[in-house]
Amino acid sequence: MQIYNRIRDLREDRDLTQVQCAKMLYVSKNTYIRYERGEIEPKFDVIIRMAKFYDVSVDYIAGLTNDKRKYW
Repeated sequence: MQIYNRIRDLREDRDLTQVQCAKMLYVSKNTYIRYERGEIEPKFDVIIRMAKFYDVSVDYIAGLTNDKRKYW
């Protein structure tokens, strides 16, 4: 699974818009849209913010595991 599928699914599970997520991550709407399309990959600091916001592990966002739980 690609990272853009995970971040789109996480957003949709919370019933959030792309604009809301962009604001939460401190990126432009267009940048966020490009993340979800797989056109660009988020920088690591943005991935960490996503993991904290959605309360999942970075590994889950990266598609390395299907377990959403954090490791701490």
